[in-house]
Amino acid sequence: MTVSRLDTCFARLADQGRAGFVGYVMAGDPDPATGLAVMRALAAAGADIVELGFPFSDPMADGPAIQAAGRRSLAAGGSLRAALAQVRAFREGDTVTPVVLMGYLNPVEQYGPAAFAADAAAAGVDGLIVVDVPPEEEDALADALEANAVALVRLVAPTTGPARMAHVVRRASGFVYYVSVAGVTGVKAVAAAEAVEAAARVRAASGLPVAVGFGVRQAEEAAAVARGADAVVVGSALVERIADAVARGCPEQAPDAVADLARTLCHAVHTARRTETLA
Repeated sequence: MTVSRLDTCFARLADQGRAGFVGYVMAGDPDPATGLAVMRALAAAGADIVELGFPFSDPMADGPAIQAAGRRSLAAGGSLRAALAQVRAFREGDTVTPVVLMGYLNPVEQYGPAAFAADAAAAGVDGLIVVDVPPEEEDALADALEANAVALVRLVAPTTGPARMAHVVRRASGFVYYVSVAGVTGVKAVAAAEAVEAAARVRAASGLPVAVGFGVRQAEEAAAVARGADAVVVGSALVERIADAVARGCPEQAPDAVADLARTLCHAVHTARRTETLA
């Protein structure tokens, strides 16, 4: 069952007394073959969970870097079905690393929630984040995911009050994603102390691990958040490494560039609590 891969990951992290690193990249960026190589490189560099975006023409929650990644993917034939194909290929060599898809409702609705959930599970997807589906409209999708043991990962924002939070996380599974800034991805910097405090509230409300993202770019920020969150998500900084390789006319260098940064971020996240103890 696919949810168990996430559960196993977070249980292992808890046993080891450390936070996990979640690395986000866009499926098919800058092309299908390189996108798969980037995904494999990210996992090999130590990412505990790979968050894989699927492209959409109107990515309202994404900042410039991930918007550009989506455009590159779409130009190369990227789609939700292509993202599932990338996960299937990834699973040929990695059956352990959890993979969570992140994107928007329109492609899932076009696919059909029941068909999508079945195909996602068959491909090896462990969870789904849908940025723009409110809890009042999630039941059909949640039912389909639950029937196929794919986690519905819900987003909670700094503006989410206690009553609303209880409603948002009522059908969440796997983990909860805390959006650390009010805004789009990769633009504002995280306030680590506030994010850690918020993560504790979300954990208490949901009973699930909490990953913090949207405003984390640097190793120092990642380490500060990792001292109180169950996982730290970095996306835009990794995606920018791909964009740089493409801009230099060397897209084949993107996997190594992503891996280099991921190793630094993984080390910061994985050792953050140890460093705090020594201090």
